[in-house]
Amino acid sequence: MLMPEGASGTRRRDTCASGWEHFPHDADVGVRGWGRTPACAFEQAALALTRIVTDAEVRPSCEIEVTCEALDLQLLLVEWHDAIIYEMAVRCMLFGRFAVDMDGTRRLHGNLWGEPVDVGRHEPAVEPKGATCTALRVAREADGRWSAGCVIDV
Repeated sequence: MLMPEGASGTRRRDTCASGWEHFPHDADVGVRGWGRTPACAFEQAALALTRIVTDAEVRPSCEIEVTCEALDLQLLLVEWHDAIIYEMAVRCMLFGRFAVDMDGTRRLHGNLWGEPVDVGRHEPAVEPKGATCTALRVAREADGRWSAGCVIDV
């Protein structure tokens, strides 16, 4: 499901502390999150990832823990998304709530809350295959917030 440019969660980007958005990219979908810290931006980017699959509410009935490591903060975002995509695929679940704790710029511990896919209720649009390094960017913006985004292969 490609979202129109500027489609986003929460409120408008210029008026909130955190949020997410999709951006178009050929046949794939870009996801971006922003927040006061890199961890918050990663959490919001994960919400954008879920919204590629469904617009339906995802209930937090089950908690999964993941750990990711990478050489730098940008590659850590790719690993984070790939860990979520892996858990979605092997558990046949969707996740709607995320918590990230970072140990510097190379390691994170994440908690994912979600539920098994209910095709009738969730109406999944696409299946994410993996995060890419296309449009990969994790940075502190001029307004002080952190943004984290990349293109997801669907």
